[in-house]
Amino acid sequence: MTILAEAQLKLRRLAAAHQWNENEKVHIVSARDLTPAEAIGQPDRDDYPLLKGKEVMMEARWGGGVGQAFTDQPGRFEGTLGEVLQLPLDTNFRRAVFVATLNAVLRSLNEVEATIHCKDKEPSLCAQKLPAYLQQHYGRPKIVFIGLQPGLIQALQNAGFELRVTDLNPENIGQIRCGVRIDNAAVNAVYVRWADLVLTTGSVLVNNTYQELQQGKPVIYYGVTAAGLAKLFGLSRICFCGH
Repeated sequence: MTILAEAQLKLRRLAAAHQWNENEKVHIVSARDLTPAEAIGQPDRDDYPLLKGKEVMMEARWGGGVGQAFTDQPGRFEGTLGEVLQLPLDTNFRRAVFVATLNAVLRSLNEVEATIHCKDKEPSLCAQKLPAYLQQHYGRPKIVFIGLQPGLIQALQNAGFELRVTDLNPENIGQIRCGVRIDNAAVNAVYVRWADLVLTTGSVLVNNTYQELQQGKPVIYYGVTAAGLAKLFGLSRICFCGH
């Protein structure tokens, strides 16, 4: 069973425990992809994937909670929580709807924080916090960084961490970004064996490639996508400036 299928079961049990009527209109889930300005505002650099249109942010609203998740398959969804709990998790779009909804539901229960992406100057502030956090908790580990997140990578490079970076976007593979060569995510398993620490986008949980990262090394998920899944499964996550 994939981690998302298991999460769907956990969310179904949670709904039953709270005796939610999954089909009541008050429990309508509305999900849509955000524009770059809505998702990240006007940051101080222009190379974030959200600004380049290669990925978009899916946002779901449920009750008083708002949850977000990255996806490369944008779209819109409106339905009840019960319909989300029955969604076949067979496309990136449907998986993003489910993950964003999970984040929104757990946020409405105050079970998770930072389910909304940081904006404007905040991505830079987030990056500034990362090297000191890693130094305090892990010393000076060799890091494999999964997913091109330029602000965080630049901060680690400037701080002198030994770093290898992978990404799925063919436009980035083989290129030098932030002073580091970007390699194909196909080598993730090899790089994890080399590394002392894995820093990864939560998207690996959504596309089901997270298992190759589990080699006994510490794994930290960064960003908003992993919020609910990290809570349900006890995963390490950082999101310094999320809302």
